[in-house]
Amino acid sequence: MQTRESVLRVREYFIELQTTICNALAEADGTATFSLKPIQTPNGGLAQPRVLAGGQHIEKAAVQFTHSVGDALPAAATERNPHLAGAPFQATAISMIVHPTNPMVPTTHMNLRFFIVDVDEPVWYFGGGYDLTPYYGNQQDCVHWHETASMATGDHYPKLKAQCDEYFYLGHRQECRGIGGIFFDDWTDGGFEASLKFVQQVGNSLLPAYLPIFEARKLEPFTEQEKDFQLYRRGRYAEFNLAIDRGTKYGLQSGRRIESVLASLPPVVKWVYDYQAPPGSKEAQLTDYYLKPKDWLAPNLAP
Repeated sequence: MQTRESVLRVREYFIELQTTICNALAEADGTATFSLKPIQTPNGGLAQPRVLAGGQHIEKAAVQFTHSVGDALPAAATERNPHLAGAPFQATAISMIVHPTNPMVPTTHMNLRFFIVDVDEPVWYFGGGYDLTPYYGNQQDCVHWHETASMATGDHYPKLKAQCDEYFYLGHRQECRGIGGIFFDDWTDGGFEASLKFVQQVGNSLLPAYLPIFEARKLEPFTEQEKDFQLYRRGRYAEFNLAIDRGTKYGLQSGRRIESVLASLPPVVKWVYDYQAPPGSKEAQLTDYYLKPKDWLAPNLAP
């Protein structure tokens, strides 16, 4: 395969996807727009962070594109492939996070990435996925989310769904971060052309998976208590990103612009000591039912 040509094709798709997502989210918010700040990085790379803040329906959203060219892969990128440590590489990625204003609207996250390492024979792979983090559970939303993920990934869905449940898990809380989605690493199935097509199917399915949920919930009424619960649950999101997430570790280790690396964090968050949701409440139902791995596509699923 042609190293430069392959990277440029993936890069072109990720930049196009970034534009599509930013335009769609800005339209859904109705008042705010995304910043645009291309940053040239060493050795011919490019960072293009785009952030929306203080919108009508979105408190904060970040859609980040990066293309890195380096002399050696950071440790976070070689944990599963130690034989690649120290090799020159190129990496391109898109990551997205939406922190909605309304606590009835879930937070969503997506990341897609491509690495190619210049050893004797080029080693390359894709990775990524997306997940959904509700504050107040809605079974219809969960089913729609997973139906869309299943259509995008076909026969691979059960495995990728299980990998997502495993990855987005806060071991120190013994709790899932959300209701999952799909997640994959080291993806080379069918060669480069087939793998790129698969990644495009995943990326192109994100908006159909999320926007119907966003639009259905963004105008729902909510109380100050429910908003307060959202801020408390955002703490779990921050804990995962800072303590567990490999993407955050990679960004810190690779020397990327810190504002871009941490742009996924929520704008406002709180921690409450020893919080206990009232038994039988909607807040208790979130952890007792929704944040348990389950088959969301099973017939007659009922909370």
